[in-house]
Amino acid sequence: MFKSFHCSFICLRGVPVFLSALLLSACAVGPDYQVPVMQLESAYARQDSMVSTVEVPEADAQFWRDWGDPLLVSIVDATLRANHDIRIALSRYEQSRALTHQAGLDRYPTLDVSGDVSDRRVSASQAFGLSRAHRDGELHTANLSVIWELDFFGRVRRSVESQRADTEAHAADLAGVQVAVVAEVTDAYFRLLGLQRRLQVARDNESNQADTLRLITALFQEGRGTSFDTERVRTQLAFTRSRIPPLEAEAAVTANRIAVLTGREPAAVVTMLDRSAALPVYPAQINAGVPSELLRRRPDIAAAERRLAAATARIGVATADLFPRFTLGGLVGTQALGFNTLFQRDSETRVVSLGVGGSFLDVGRVRSRIAAANSAAAESLAAYEQTVLIAMEETEDALVRLSHAQAEKAILEQAAEASRSAALTARQQFEGGMVGVLEVLDVERSRLDVENLLAQSATQQATALVAVYKTLAGGWPQLIPEPQGDAMAQR
Repeated sequence: MFKSFHCSFICLRGVPVFLSALLLSACAVGPDYQVPVMQLESAYARQDSMVSTVEVPEADAQFWRDWGDPLLVSIVDATLRANHDIRIALSRYEQSRALTHQAGLDRYPTLDVSGDVSDRRVSASQAFGLSRAHRDGELHTANLSVIWELDFFGRVRRSVESQRADTEAHAADLAGVQVAVVAEVTDAYFRLLGLQRRLQVARDNESNQADTLRLITALFQEGRGTSFDTERVRTQLAFTRSRIPPLEAEAAVTANRIAVLTGREPAAVVTMLDRSAALPVYPAQINAGVPSELLRRRPDIAAAERRLAAATARIGVATADLFPRFTLGGLVGTQALGFNTLFQRDSETRVVSLGVGGSFLDVGRVRSRIAAANSAAAESLAAYEQTVLIAMEETEDALVRLSHAQAEKAILEQAAEASRSAALTARQQFEGGMVGVLEVLDVERSRLDVENLLAQSATQQATALVAVYKTLAGGWPQLIPEPQGDAMAQR
């Protein structure tokens, strides 16, 4: 069986009538894409009173601006401008957009210009009877040619449709990277604030326990207490001090991560981030919308849906190979033995051709490609449905974690207040001789643990809130850097 078939013929008359008849019957083979419908619940499975189910009319809230922290705003803005993951995604989108423009040009004729000047000699057998001087000469040619695939069966249109959907998927990927990077840098910033708070707690307790050690030492020198009491206080102080270096290291590592996310070297942000600030005040209620809103808001869902559209269009591209490809060609040129006569009337040449080609006779291979395209579309459909389910899972998880983090923090706030009061009472009673040093150490140890847990819980609540915004995919305006291709062209 032939792999391909091609024929062409000169047709100077009757081409317009023939083309008009074919164009009237032109069609795009393959399935027309329809957005898949997924039925989602009207509310999230586990949500408390903090989470509202009111539909979100606009999903473009820049949530980091609502927390009253100018440093966080500047960090996120710098991230959106200079983050390298965003720049990589932007470059991929620009590449795809350029290819879409190129694919769109396939719908129109392709022009080509050529020219040639040659010095040639015709052999004596080709020009029998002519002298050598008459067999030598120059040949000058100039041609303008055009070729146009007549897209009767929609191969080109489906190709353009597929490439356009791929570009839209890359645009959604870019938005998804922005959501992920903003969430990551905000999460890192809150974790840094939490670590700084835990460091402050540890240092405050170190100071308190150092005061206790001085008091115990003075009392021991006055004959009250024992050396054993002094050593126990010294041990507790050393244990508290041992907590500080790991926290300092973790804070430094987190600051380094923030620097890289903002497109800078770690040394460039040390001074800016080396400060202690309170975690922001959170909103009393979060508008999470309804589950169906995720289909509109989440970039990963949009990207999966667009890739399904592209895969569906490629079925049409493969199906079009069952039919012949028609091309219309033309050439206008001039040819002369001397440059002076190159553009004279009698030197002109012209050709109009209608070509028929393609692999439509190789039916077995064509149908194999169609089957492969159908399977690829089925894969894309499954990937889309899975992406929707994962989005639901992530949102449900984020809402549950936020709710429980809030409950934990409320309990620990009460425990921290009680532990501070107990520590103050224990110290006063110890100074009055009512309790021993062991009771003071136990209370101070409990205070340290509770306050450390409270700082951790406050951090978890902040990061849980960021996770909610990430899963809801705020869809804020794309604050992106300059086009990467333009920057490279100027180098």
